[in-house]
Amino acid sequence: MPVPGPGYSITVRLEAPPSASAAGDLTGAVGRAGGVITAFDVVESHGDRVVIDLTCNALSANHAKDITDTLETSPGVVVRKVSDRTFLVHLGGKIEVTSKVPLRNRDDLSRAYTPGVARICQAIAENPEDARRLTIKRNTVAVVTDGSAVLGLGNIGPAAALPVMEGKAALFKKFAGVDAWPICLDTQDTEEIIRTVQILAPVYGGINLEDIAAPRCFEIEARLRELLDIPVFHDDQHGTAIVVVAALRNALRVVGKDIRNCKIVVCGAGAAGSAIIRLLLQQTPGDVIAVDVDGIVHRDRENMDSNLKSIAERTNKKNAKGRLHDALVEADVFIGVSAPNLFGAAQVATMNSDAIVFALANPDPEIDPMEAQQHAAVVATGRSDFPNQINNVLAFPGVFRGLLDAHASTITDSMLLAAANAIADVVSPDQLNASFIVPSVFDATVSGAVAEAVRKQTAAAQA
Repeated sequence: MPVPGPGYSITVRLEAPPSASAAGDLTGAVGRAGGVITAFDVVESHGDRVVIDLTCNALSANHAKDITDTLETSPGVVVRKVSDRTFLVHLGGKIEVTSKVPLRNRDDLSRAYTPGVARICQAIAENPEDARRLTIKRNTVAVVTDGSAVLGLGNIGPAAALPVMEGKAALFKKFAGVDAWPICLDTQDTEEIIRTVQILAPVYGGINLEDIAAPRCFEIEARLRELLDIPVFHDDQHGTAIVVVAALRNALRVVGKDIRNCKIVVCGAGAAGSAIIRLLLQQTPGDVIAVDVDGIVHRDRENMDSNLKSIAERTNKKNAKGRLHDALVEADVFIGVSAPNLFGAAQVATMNSDAIVFALANPDPEIDPMEAQQHAAVVATGRSDFPNQINNVLAFPGVFRGLLDAHASTITDSMLLAAANAIADVVSPDQLNASFIVPSVFDATVSGAVAEAVRKQTAAAQA
């Protein structure tokens, strides 16, 4: 069952009677409403009342209102103000630009700007590659979206997508020291997106495509990779695939299985699912069965787009047909990047012994993790309130750190696999168990390990 979390955290400023039982009455009221108190602060005290800031976690915006309503019904309590702490975090945005050089006097100004800057411009005009050395291009990534497939929210447009892109930029800086900037495009036309990114590219050392709907995202990425001399990475595809492959490598170690003997079911054939399949096939699994909303992807299926046709040609060796439940029979691994509540414990029981279930739909996975654990040996989700969180932040900061440091002009599957292996290797043999197959997102060693693996693979490719 879901539990209240910090995503819906509120601070309620209220007045209460100055009685000895006031604290207990208020915490009891929050508990009855199903909230979880995280802070209780007396901010003012008077002879006839106390003013309290009560902070608690809720399940949703509606649940937060229920908690507030319950508090207001408590005897002598007056609610002054309710602050949504998530909204407070976003006030004015989450990122900013700061100067790396002092501008204290005329000398500083003449070197950073005119007239001294003209010499730098001339140097770059003579040797364009110097832009990587003498400008922000050396350490800057564009986070590009059209707002067509944002989180689980769908096509909400560029302005509504901006908070996510800001957050992505903040993660780049926090975990890898990469300066990233959100670019939210007010178009969903493939040609316009490609051309816009192309003409913006001189500023950046890499392009991170984000939350662009499939199948359009495949063409956009492929075309930009052909046009640009900097790496183009669609995180919804490749970031997810890297972390899934890393987690699967360690999960297979836990259960003692060889991927070459495993039947792997991938539910969801959009951006993430397609990239996962592509990276899995680099490791010669026993078989991969792709499933989408219309059932198992097979070579005889009609009305498939080019992406599904490509998947059908490379997977499903026996050309099996049917629905998800059919695909799960005698499967060793389930990887879901699709929709919530698609199957239950009964279907996991039809899988092979020591089954692995990665139910990554967020916030509600394809199967309740508690149900999956009844029969599966290893369970992972995309959520932070269960063990084994599959989170892209384990991959993309380090990947771009490595690409930027190596002055990479492209990105290859071998680099993606190197990143996946680096993440898996951060979990040492004595740490590895069914509840710990990937490192924590706050493990400071992950980004550096991924960056080093990508740098080495880039150097090998350029040699």
